[in-house]
Amino acid sequence: MQAWQPHVTVATVIVRDDHYLLVEERDKQTGKLVFNQPAGHLESGESLVECAHRETLEETGWRVSISGVVGIALYTAPTNGITYHRTTFLGQPVREEPGYSLDTAIHAVHWMDYGEIQSNSARMRSPLVIAAVEQHRRGICFPLDLIYA
Repeated sequence: MQAWQPHVTVATVIVRDDHYLLVEERDKQTGKLVFNQPAGHLESGESLVECAHRETLEETGWRVSISGVVGIALYTAPTNGITYHRTTFLGQPVREEPGYSLDTAIHAVHWMDYGEIQSNSARMRSPLVIAAVEQHRRGICFPLDLIYA
């Protein structure tokens, strides 16, 4: 019997002028286009913050600075039964890399305001997307030294 093990992921809440950086991607389980924060799986030998930088660049073409931790969540996806341990970071855009070759699952990159996110709530990849935005809007952000190692 194989031991249960959650998938370790990161996500970034990137904010510019009251707009949030989201990706529109194809959900592998449902085949539908959904919105998500830039997010992905931790790779061997990588720190959580390094992963947040890498995933944001790979999915959006934006280099970002990471300033804090918005939250940590455990979520079991109903579509595949996998449990994800997600650390969500707060960051700011530093510079866009024009012509950067985005991850193939990404269909578009959007800057959306809170109203647009709410009106598209049914198209969010998971409830964690809006939860992270809500955390940010409430001013919840922990210092990066919350994480050690």
